[in-house]
Amino acid sequence: MTRIIAGRAGSLRLEVPKAGTRPTSDRVREAIFSALESWGVVDGARVLDLYAGSGALGLEAASRGAASVTLVEKHPQAAQVASRNAKTVLQAWRGGAAGAAGGSRASGASGASGASGAPTIEVERQAVQTFLDRELARGASERWDVALIDPPYDLDDESLTANLTALVPLLAPEAVVLVERSSRSPEPTLPAGLEPIRNRAYGETVLWWSEPA
Repeated sequence: MTRIIAGRAGSLRLEVPKAGTRPTSDRVREAIFSALESWGVVDGARVLDLYAGSGALGLEAASRGAASVTLVEKHPQAAQVASRNAKTVLQAWRGGAAGAAGGSRASGASGASGASGAPTIEVERQAVQTFLDRELARGASERWDVALIDPPYDLDDESLTANLTALVPLLAPEAVVLVERSSRSPEPTLPAGLEPIRNRAYGETVLWWSEPA
């Protein structure tokens, strides 16, 4: 079972795709958000969740006060699950009101705009690199404060580095970047523009933290 740990939607259960994703354990998510909240970067933040799967990481941020969350997931079933989970979290913000407003956009995203202080949550159904390249081409003026990256363990280091390279220009100056990897995977290769903060191991999972240089 996957659930929201804390915040406005705390204890709510989330759907998990039947196959193709690897949900982050409650223990690791709690460690992630303990770190983020100790740095004061969650409340009011713009959060980007790459390889989102069920959306559990980004939606945890939404529950804890992030202003907006973008979930990027290319697999159709997982993206649909993430969209349903987003509505569940927004219902908690709205006191159990009916499902989120918004719908499909030309880009393939489903948008949910919060009410009564609720966050805005968008689900982008496309490959991570495609999404990042599009955002770079758009030249969007707003930048992300938190980037959460939990790729499949079999994603090669070259692809991960390409993701990080495209991400750098999209980050706010005081942003925090998390890469979650298997303890058997190599240390992520950080591109120019990112510098490591620290890393922590939790069983088979290692959290690699970095920030703009």
